[in-house]
Amino acid sequence: MVVFFWTQGLRTLQNAAHRSSKRVSYCTAVQAGKKSVNGVELCYQQTGTGDHALLLMPGALGSGETDFGPQLKGLDKKRFTVVAFDPRGYGSSRPPNRDFPSDFFHRDAQDGLHLMQVLGFSRFSLLGWSDGGITGLIASALSPANIRKLVVWGSNAYVSQEDIAIYNSVRDVSRWSERMRSPMEVMYGAEYFRNTWSAWVDGISQFTHNPQGSICLELLPQISCPTLVVHGQKDPMVPSFHPQALLQHIPNARLHVMAEGKHNLHLRFAAEFNRLVEDFLLE
Repeated sequence: MVVFFWTQGLRTLQNAAHRSSKRVSYCTAVQAGKKSVNGVELCYQQTGTGDHALLLMPGALGSGETDFGPQLKGLDKKRFTVVAFDPRGYGSSRPPNRDFPSDFFHRDAQDGLHLMQVLGFSRFSLLGWSDGGITGLIASALSPANIRKLVVWGSNAYVSQEDIAIYNSVRDVSRWSERMRSPMEVMYGAEYFRNTWSAWVDGISQFTHNPQGSICLELLPQISCPTLVVHGQKDPMVPSFHPQALLQHIPNARLHVMAEGKHNLHLRFAAEFNRLVEDFLLE
């Protein structure tokens, strides 16, 4: 579901570079690399020198750089060490091609946790957008000793029939505007993008066969870390009953609603979002 807002993330980076007279500062501040994790080479970006490590988890067909440009640039580098990564099959973490078995969210969670171990971080906080938020929920439940705090937005722990209707309405990428479709085709190629997006719709839809349509609903009570759920009141992809369910089932959760926020609220309102997250993480 994140893919519709990937283009704004890319434009945010491009516009910031164009406006700034110190274009080199962002490029030199972010270290990019690859690490072997669970049998694949995962691409990551890292910036900052702070004691509090963060892992940023992108959404469907997203990457660390395109989904989190304002966070890689704007979060306090003296207080935080920020890591963003491309999940397997997305961005620059290819090969392998992306697939969507029934455990793909659990697989992404294990990949993210193990990447941080390889990078030398034993305890850290998670920030997850959309599908990345689902991944963060699972990682926090499965590995509580490693997770300091959790922030999720645009995420859901189960799939309803209303969600299925939303996903199917955007399955056919040929009906997307050129502005939305073109950047994805540049990154992935038209065929890979078309096939992977359709496969994602099928992959997320398979959870309706589970009791209550659960992706990770039964794991939520196991999340023990302080959790901030952020919701954009105007999010067209995630109905408001989803953040309410997270608030109800996660023991130490709070909800913050951004009245003008949509699915890409961390890009559209980056300064406000970054302040909100920093305040929560530093409490």
